Amino acid sequence: MALPTEAPALPEDPDLIPLAGTGRGDPTWMAPALTAAEKTRHVGKTSVFFGPPLAILAEGQKNTLEISGKLNRTAERYLEILKVHGLELSEPERQCLAHICHIGFMSPLEIEELPFEVTMTRFECEGLDKAALAARLEAASFADLVAIVESLGF
Repeated sequence: MALPTEAPALPEDPDLIPLAGTGRGDPTWMAPALTAAEKTRHVGKTSVFFGPPLAILAEGQKNTLEISGKLNRTAERYLEILKVHGLELSEPERQCLAHICHIGFMSPLEIEELPFEVTMTRFECEGLDKAALAARLEAASFADLVAIVESLGF
């Protein structure tokens, strides 16, 4: 049996030619932004890299539905934690913490060290009381600190 040597011809009608990024399996395809109502709809399968935290979370589970359920339950609980934790921050306090967090990825240990980092940073701005901010962060729970870092986008 002979193998085809040329690519199949595209339709001559330009309306029938798929646009780049719209074809199934096209690596340039990007999911459309979801509206608030669409965020609860079934969005289909997606590839997810299982780094160490997700691998530990799904350890011992082989069924993809069980793994998916566990990830979604965990995400739902995490989102609920973010709703009820955190601290009210002034704009100078937010700027200071954003400056500290601009190192990039914040590991759990780095998040726990935020009060210390506030005392060590050279960042200054009008209205910032670093000692008071450090004391508030020191008294906060880890969940509060995570919610702060998440609210800043890090």
